[in-house]
Amino acid sequence: MKFKILLLSLLLSTGTFAAEKNLIRIGVQSGGTVEWELPALRDELKARQADVQLDIQHVANAEAGKVALQSGAVDIIVSDWIWVSGLREKGADFTFYPYSDISGALMVPKNSGIHSLQDLKGKRLGIAGGELDKNWLLLQTLAKQQQDMDLDASVEKVFAAPPLLNEQIKQGRIDAVLNYWHFAARLEAEGYRTLIDGRSILRNLGISEPVANIGYVFKQSWADQHKQALRQFLDAGKQAKQALCSSDTAWQKIIPLTKIDDETARKHLRQNYCAGNIEH
Repeated sequence: MKFKILLLSLLLSTGTFAAEKNLIRIGVQSGGTVEWELPALRDELKARQADVQLDIQHVANAEAGKVALQSGAVDIIVSDWIWVSGLREKGADFTFYPYSDISGALMVPKNSGIHSLQDLKGKRLGIAGGELDKNWLLLQTLAKQQQDMDLDASVEKVFAAPPLLNEQIKQGRIDAVLNYWHFAARLEAEGYRTLIDGRSILRNLGISEPVANIGYVFKQSWADQHKQALRQFLDAGKQAKQALCSSDTAWQKIIPLTKIDDETARKHLRQNYCAGNIEH
């Protein structure tokens, strides 16, 4: 009897160890693209009988996700290449795996008198993501390069959460908003005008080839210790994206997570999401 109990105990502890070994803790923003993909990703992992268990850690915003990754609270987040490049220059052990080439957009009301970056002078500009947001940094670079304009000093900056910024522009409290792509898509569906998007910014900066603006970010040392689990996760993620773009059934499952009721906005969202897929 004692032998059976000992054997059962060993089996249970081995199973626990295996689960922990293949556990991937991923930092996710509520309402973000990664959160939408989770149902499709989990379905794909299950279909593949992958030896991977996802532990979803919700983070308040992009900056909180970065802090969680750097502190070791999560294993993976989705972030931008500019942030990762800066860390790597300082010797940090982070790796960037392309996720999407979609990026944010600078949006203005349909009848706005703002038609160029010069027209932003003296205006209230809403900015998602903070001072170090990639879209904001690239937009400043473009303004300086093309028009010798110090955009940072030329506008009244308003930093806030993406949904709040959308509400502020609707209420006329800001004149323009530089927001994440899925919030820009919501505004586009309501008739707002795109002044410039991330792809256009890069093209105007002389970067013609598609660039993965955001990607999975993780420590290389962690990746080296979890090669099989990470490979299964990345492969399943790629397949999940393809399913969401090719299968209406798969897309229907995630609609509640987008928190969008308008059908036109949903179409804009799906089109833009699928346009950003990266070929590996």
